Amino acid sequence: MKIIISNRSGVSIYEQIKEQIKAAIFSGGLKEDDILPSIRQLSRDLKVSVITTTRAYNDLEQEGFIANVQGKGCFVLARNQELARENALHRMEEGLNTAISAAKAEGINKKEVIQRINLLWEADNE
Repeated sequence: MKIIISNRSGVSIYEQIKEQIKAAIFSGGLKEDDILPSIRQLSRDLKVSVITTTRAYNDLEQEGFIANVQGKGCFVLARNQELARENALHRMEEGLNTAISAAKAEGINKKEVIQRINLLWEADNE
């Protein structure tokens, strides 16, 4: 598992760690029962505070992505299908918001945007 941290990002480091681990779970890069690096190891690898990685892991555990087994480490939990769908819908909405903003900025109307979505949808099914 590779995590890339950006100090120039407006997103906190623990949030970057958390989101990249979630993305790896949703993409299948991390599977059920995979063990994550220890908090201390990840801190060393990323050159960040143990507190930062602890917060990311605690959030992931509270959100139901991982389980911390005392003395054994943190493991990926079974993928929650409802949570996976919500994540996919969220990513789709972000992309659509970007497309809508670009369309509005260029004076493209809603009907044209919907036509393009339909064309792209149909082209993908062929």
